[in-house]
Amino acid sequence: MNVTADQVRAFRLRRQHVALRDGTDPTATARRLVGVQAQVPSAAAQAVAVRTAAGTADDGDVDAALAAGALIRTWSLRGTLHLLAADQAPAVLALLAAARTWDKGSWQREFATAAQMAALEEAVAEVLADAVLTREELVAALVAHSREEGLADALGSGWGAVLKPLAWQGLLCHGPPAGSRVTFTHPRTLVPGWPGLPEPDEAAREVVPAFLAAHGPATATAFDAWLLRGATPKKRLRAWFADLVADGSLVEVTVDGETRYARAEDVDELGAEAPGLRLLGPFDPYVLGAGTADPDLVPTAHRGEVSRAAGWIAPVVLDAGRVVGTWRADDDRLEVTPFGTPLPDGALEDERTVWSRILGRPLTLRG
Repeated sequence: MNVTADQVRAFRLRRQHVALRDGTDPTATARRLVGVQAQVPSAAAQAVAVRTAAGTADDGDVDAALAAGALIRTWSLRGTLHLLAADQAPAVLALLAAARTWDKGSWQREFATAAQMAALEEAVAEVLADAVLTREELVAALVAHSREEGLADALGSGWGAVLKPLAWQGLLCHGPPAGSRVTFTHPRTLVPGWPGLPEPDEAAREVVPAFLAAHGPATATAFDAWLLRGATPKKRLRAWFADLVADGSLVEVTVDGETRYARAEDVDELGAEAPGLRLLGPFDPYVLGAGTADPDLVPTAHRGEVSRAAGWIAPVVLDAGRVVGTWRADDDRLEVTPFGTPLPDGALEDERTVWSRILGRPLTLRG
């Protein structure tokens, strides 16, 4: 089957609740998107709200889902904090853990040795058995139990480099905030009936189709870049896709001459057209799913305007699913910066109304 890049973008916009804004609750949205980046909590709330007909960024629905154990917040895809649906999180984490990136010599020389990580894995299971601890409390307890005093600084780092492998193994996640302080606990403390992590090959049978249902058609390489920046062993990655093709779950499609994969059940949905202009907030999953290096999404000459210093992913203007500019909202001003030809007067009026609702204040369009 031959598919155009325009049709791919149209499919993704519909499946990610951007085209029709037909999303429901945060948990269902996170499950559909296979995670919502939550390094910046307000960006995660905006990503959920923009996919609904009436949601706002401060309506408390995300916090309620976290408190109920329907969502968890943890380090996951690409090593960044995400909101994951609790029933999907074990499979996602299993694929991240399977890459064993912390076994690499370069990682161990910079952060912690294999013996130190083994000691931390044993310690965290005991320390967080039934506890919710602040970062300071967790660091102190891990150092005391593992007797690895030299890891105190690395454990206390806000980047969480040493804690991420523990999160990927399902040994810790973020707990309820203690005022302005972050807390940590074991997922089973928050999620009733937490099952632990499945075997990686079993997890791939869940996560690969879920990714393609929202972010496909895509290559195996694109999936791996989204998952963990290309860290999955290539032989294992190829086997995951080959097995799913062999049993009929996935099919190959050609997108402008490139072979990609789609779910067999989605093929009939690849013919519709994309909607017109849309505004998406910072770190939106639509952008992160394909990645800013994808020229079908972001024009190569303008990538630096979207993917900025310190890992910041700017709010974007989409036209038929392709990024054609960026925007910002300061006080009551919504300022749009198109990449090329200015947008027609009034073209973004509907989006101005949507973002006035999401941000909870009337916005005046400038740009």
